[in-house]
Amino acid sequence: MSNHVDHTGSRRVLDHEGFPGRWEILETADETGGERFKTRMELEEQGELPPHLHPTAEESYEIIAGELEVQVDGDWSTVEAGETVVIPPDTEHAFKNTGPAEVINIHQPAMEFEEFFRGFHRLKTERGVAMPPDGLKAAILLAMLVVEYEDEQRVVSPPHWSFKLLARLGHLLGFRLPE
Repeated sequence: MSNHVDHTGSRRVLDHEGFPGRWEILETADETGGERFKTRMELEEQGELPPHLHPTAEESYEIIAGELEVQVDGDWSTVEAGETVVIPPDTEHAFKNTGPAEVINIHQPAMEFEEFFRGFHRLKTERGVAMPPDGLKAAILLAMLVVEYEDEQRVVSPPHWSFKLLARLGHLLGFRLPE
């Protein structure tokens, strides 16, 4: 499933209106021949992404300013400005920030990470889905998105099967993701 995405103007900025912050798309899959998807994240408020993995993609965080707490295979470490952490494919990881941070985030290969992040942005801004989700409908919509892009990203905790179950329930109830 590949969608044409307009990469012009403000379409390169995904302002999540809270955590996980404001993301500027620096390089798209189209621009890199599918090699990578690169963003600059401005994390202002405290938050964390749950443990997840990318089955076939490598992810890296290069800290430009501030610091990021990063968990790789259960071990937490502080990554400071000027440092980079690289997470191999199929490796559980998470991150949290306790203060403002600026981070270059790269997924290699690009796969459909841009589409996933744009979908997450639409859930936050058009449907008000918080992170973590607050309520059953929000949890179902997030699960539907995660399952749609399970080749790119899988949440580890709660387990992926629970996302599949919630996504199925969402389809049965007639829920639709924003387009």
